[in-house]
Amino acid sequence: MKPASPAQKAALAPRIAAPEIDAQLRTICPHAIQIVNELRHHGHDAYIVGGCIRDLLIGRQPKDFDVATDAHPHEVKALFPRSRIVGRRFQIVHVRYGREIIEVTTFRASHDTQTTQAQRSKQTESGMLLRDNVYGDIVQDADRRDFTVNALYFDPADGSIIDYVDGMGDLEQKTLRTIGEPLRRYQEDPVRMLRAARFAAKLKFALHPETQAPLLEHGHLLLQIAPARMFDEVLKLFLGGYALDSLNALQEFRLFQFLFPATGECLQRKQPFAASLLEHTMRNTDARIAAGKPVTPAFLFAALLWPAVSYEVTRLRGQPAIPDDEALQQAARITLTRQIEHTTIPKRFSIPMREIWELQARLHLNHGKRARVLRSNPRFRAAYDFILLREQSGEELDGLGSWWTEYQEQNPVDESATRPSSTKRKPRRRRRRRVND
Repeated sequence: MKPASPAQKAALAPRIAAPEIDAQLRTICPHAIQIVNELRHHGHDAYIVGGCIRDLLIGRQPKDFDVATDAHPHEVKALFPRSRIVGRRFQIVHVRYGREIIEVTTFRASHDTQTTQAQRSKQTESGMLLRDNVYGDIVQDADRRDFTVNALYFDPADGSIIDYVDGMGDLEQKTLRTIGEPLRRYQEDPVRMLRAARFAAKLKFALHPETQAPLLEHGHLLLQIAPARMFDEVLKLFLGGYALDSLNALQEFRLFQFLFPATGECLQRKQPFAASLLEHTMRNTDARIAAGKPVTPAFLFAALLWPAVSYEVTRLRGQPAIPDDEALQQAARITLTRQIEHTTIPKRFSIPMREIWELQARLHLNHGKRARVLRSNPRFRAAYDFILLREQSGEELDGLGSWWTEYQEQNPVDESATRPSSTKRKPRRRRRRRVND
């Protein structure tokens, strides 16, 4: 008997009518539907899938839209001129429409599936996937996704949702559940543990007991992840508008210490103000994002690592012949060197982060002309905000924050003096070369 084709399997799959999702997608992201239609026009199977469908079903505004198809990456790229293949471990195609990028992935099969492409899958001894480009059909693709609520496929042809893994049921129960055996899925990609914490915080969902249990004992798997990738995951955790809930989830699932080990040690020894500083940092971050204000990763990492810096300063000050300013510089260097083994911090963020730390000591030297000089420092505002954050967290700084607040009120900056002049200099006339006849 001839096996069913992907289209036949999809036709037999549980389908739920979702006309309201169809209407929203056509309004919010018509480009995703255009991509699906174009792929189908050329004989491929394609659906809108993942977090965007999940978010629409629970009344959230999606930020990203993904398409899944049986077309291979090079076939997708050939159909869309403004596209490029990205990724090595997991190849995908980014299709660009102006400033909008739609992510197109090829249906994946299990990495141990016996296919002619088996050589495209590679694992470590611990089970982590180093390369994962074994392609399959939509049913296999659903089984390969991380959580059931992220494995919902939308078919714009009839406005229905295809659900192979009871994702709709978990969505109604507000439950986050892995597809397949949880520990194995975490071993394949340990970042899924961070995603579990992030989705629990973002969606206010409870983790299924079997999904949660491995997190408490296997956080060490995160140590296998490249520091550059971990940096991106930290930004997703704390710059999405639910930083405080993410922090609480990381601590509940015993994952925080594998992201920020030195700060984690400070929390374990109950270092004064450490827990309070992190809590107020996340509250303030959420408030700024809710108000549409920017949050720089430099300030975020400065706060996340400050308990470790503070601990090192105290330790170094106990040694003879180390001045306070030198102790702070050494503490910053020690903390940053240790941290970059876990999360890369690009120089465009690590340099201003260290400047914020170093200004914490200099802002105490506010007598006479020094206050005006410090005020003109490009990092003054961030360092001043950091002082306020420390005081807000309960640290006693002899009223330093109030002093600088009053100083700025009494000495407002003349913005016209710092604003670039609107008068443009006339371009110099080029002298014509004399040509001898």
